[in-house]
Amino acid sequence: MPDAYPGHARLLQAFEAAFAGRKYRHRDQTVGNFVAAHLFEDLCSLARSAALCQRVAERRNVLNLDQRVVGQRARRGDGAFGELVPGAAAAEREGFRVWRGPVATIEIGAEVKILAKAMMKQIDRVIGDLERQVVQFKSAGGSPLCVALVGVNHAHSYTSYEGERPVPTDGSAGFRHPAQEAPQAMQRLRELAAPAFDHFIMLPFRATNSPPYPFEWVDLRNTLDEYSAVLVRLSRAYDERFR
Repeated sequence: MPDAYPGHARLLQAFEAAFAGRKYRHRDQTVGNFVAAHLFEDLCSLARSAALCQRVAERRNVLNLDQRVVGQRARRGDGAFGELVPGAAAAEREGFRVWRGPVATIEIGAEVKILAKAMMKQIDRVIGDLERQVVQFKSAGGSPLCVALVGVNHAHSYTSYEGERPVPTDGSAGFRHPAQEAPQAMQRLRELAAPAFDHFIMLPFRATNSPPYPFEWVDLRNTLDEYSAVLVRLSRAYDERFR
């Protein structure tokens, strides 16, 4: 990982690791879970919320591993941080401060979306998915802080894979290159999806998904600043809402 990442930006490292030096599979649902888990690690590293840090240290609050909150029908999203079910066991994961276990509440809900190609063909579905996830977070009860992390590819070419069959953005399958669609996709997301969330983080990047699988941020400094600012605001909001 590049030296440019400070200790409170593990999420950006995790996002890069989904593409750099490896083939990205857009149907792999574990990517969003892995990226979202680092949001809570970064909140702990930044240590701007005394309440959150104390509850993590005491293992009163954990990251949910199940698809749903105990006793509720609400889907937990990619990352749900809340109060551990009393009497339930929490499990440690190597390299992570926040333990894992079933939660009785959702205090912070995080959802990750990655738009790598064919953005405008799927933009309405993605916006709808994001809006519905906020409803799911809130239907579990309480007043959760809802966070979206949306990666938008700006590469001048991209290859996706149907099984092992490559599908490049060369016009043969009707796909435009990501760089041609990224500005419009970001505008639609900001206008239509962002208002549903307490914090909406855009992650502009470039990845071709072709050997040797390069990755770069469109503007690492700006992305890091925006992400860091959201961590500060989220920490303050947590202390105000969950005293």
